[in-house]
Amino acid sequence: MSAPIRLALILLVFLSGTQSALAQQSEMFGPYELLYSVVNTTFLAPEVAATYGIVRGEQRAILTLAVREQTAAVGQTRGMELKGRTWDLIQNQPLEFLEIREGQAVYYVADFKFIDEEWRFFEIEFRPEGSSQTYTFKLKHQLYEDL
Repeated sequence: MSAPIRLALILLVFLSGTQSALAQQSEMFGPYELLYSVVNTTFLAPEVAATYGIVRGEQRAILTLAVREQTAAVGQTRGMELKGRTWDLIQNQPLEFLEIREGQAVYYVADFKFIDEEWRFFEIEFRPEGSSQTYTFKLKHQLYEDL
């Protein structure tokens, strides 16, 4: 199976709305549903990570985001402008998002470093395509090394 197909399958699970091993969750912002997931990069196959320039490691993770309008067809996501940062008690990092478009699916992936068992905080500002409003999403998530 090729790397893009593997990532597509991982993200299909992410976008399907099921509570999977990827721990996909969502939050509503007006008419928009923001889907998000935080996972260790060790869950990605090495060739998938390499295809998208994601560094795998025991203390590295990815934040995956997608947004869809509540009235849109299920599974149909839309692009967005976004910027964000993540921090813990020691590190503060800006997030650099990679936009991935596959068919009608649009999602964003940012990788970052973390300290085992430390709480990570995220703050993301996003504006969905076609919206004049910018929304702020905040998340607190604890990560563990995948040994």
